[in-house]
Amino acid sequence: MQSKENPKNKKEKTAAVILAAGRGTRMHSDVPKQYMLLNGRPLICYALKVFQDSFVDEIVLVTEAGEEARCRREIVEAFGFSGVTAIVAGGRERYHSVANGLNAVSADCDYIFIHDGARPFVTQDILESALETVRETKACVAAMPVKDTIRIADENAFSVSTPRRDRVWLMQTPQVFEASLIRTAYAQLLQEADRLAAEGIQVTDDAMAVETLLHHPVKLFPASYENIKITTPEDLITAAGFLEKHDPFTGRAPL
Repeated sequence: MQSKENPKNKKEKTAAVILAAGRGTRMHSDVPKQYMLLNGRPLICYALKVFQDSFVDEIVLVTEAGEEARCRREIVEAFGFSGVTAIVAGGRERYHSVANGLNAVSADCDYIFIHDGARPFVTQDILESALETVRETKACVAAMPVKDTIRIADENAFSVSTPRRDRVWLMQTPQVFEASLIRTAYAQLLQEADRLAAEGIQVTDDAMAVETLLHHPVKLFPASYENIKITTPEDLITAAGFLEKHDPFTGRAPL
């Protein structure tokens, strides 16, 4: 049985904000990505299943504006996701969607997990590692070291430098934070978004918001190379293969 208590036996409260508000234009489909079928189930169901079966106390699902009722009917109620405590509308940019999700999380929450619903292969082990790391650092991100050499190019696509491969990581989700830290970062981000844009600073994820606005370090912890984001039609083929050995609905475990 999974414990919901930290090493000091203080009761913790954890929440997850799961993002499913994107249209998925790179999928070349009129169907919103969260409803696209993977092995007969809507894509978003896989991440929801893992979080519901975990130690997480509440789940806030962020969907495209106007899709809240459909999401409740076709996803939450149809698949019995009783752990979903709120369904909220996303915003114009990713950070607007995250901010809306954070607003729906209980005020007494200790840690908040932010996860892309298009990453169906998050696991219980990843969530446990995230919780252990965030307790120590207050801010952490699932990630994996790159396998390939990375080249930095100029504006004309000529190679200009090669970073050390052992220092380059692929960012994933969940990105996990002490609740007060991420709430403060997003409050500042909403206030300073115009200034940042004018300075050419684009905040592309939650870790960057914490680093840029609060100057708080973010710890990277190893997750899994299978924790992919479904972005293009080719990714669905890869995902189908992963499900052959790891499907949270059937109980098959990784080899």
